[in-house]
Amino acid sequence: MSEFETMLSGGHPNSLGRTEDVVELVLSDESRMSELYDCYSSSDEVVRLRTSSAMKRVQAARRELLVPYFERLIDEIGALDQASAQWTLAILFDVGRQDMTPAQFERAKALIKRNLAEHHDWIVLNTSIDVLVRWAKQDGDLRQWLLPHLERLSKDPRKSVSGRATKAKTALAKIG
Repeated sequence: MSEFETMLSGGHPNSLGRTEDVVELVLSDESRMSELYDCYSSSDEVVRLRTSSAMKRVQAARRELLVPYFERLIDEIGALDQASAQWTLAILFDVGRQDMTPAQFERAKALIKRNLAEHHDWIVLNTSIDVLVRWAKQDGDLRQWLLPHLERLSKDPRKSVSGRATKAKTALAKIG
C-alpha cells in the first residue's frame, strides 16, 4: 500500500479522511501526482472515492497538474464501475475542457453521454445533465442528442433527477 493509499483509507466512508493532507503533499511536490492517480487502482472503494475528491481539489488549485492525465482518466477511470469516479470525471472534464485536445474532449463528451444514457446513480445523472447542458449551449448536435434523454429523465421517480432534467429541457428550449 502506498503512502497516499494509506492516508486515504479508513474512517467513515463519507468523511474526507486525510484527503486534504494528500492534496497539500501533491501541491508541494507535483512529482507525487502520479502517486495520487495510482490510488484509483486501489481495491478499497473509499480510497477511490477520496482520490476523486483529491483530484478535484488539485485541479481547483493547479489545473495544469491534471492535463497529462486526461487520456488515462478517460480510458482507465472512465471504465471504473464506481459512481463517485464517474461524476467526478464529469466535473474534471468540465473544468479542464479548455486544457483538452479536441480529440480528448470528444472522447470525454462520449463518456459523459454514456453515463447519462446508461447510469442509474442520481449524482452521476445530475452531474452529467449539468455538464452536458452547459456544453450543449454551443453544440447543436449535442443538444439534439440530449433532449430525448432529458425527456426520459424528467419522468424519473427521484425528484432531484426529474427536476434537473425538466429545468435543463426548459433551458435548452430557450436556445432553440
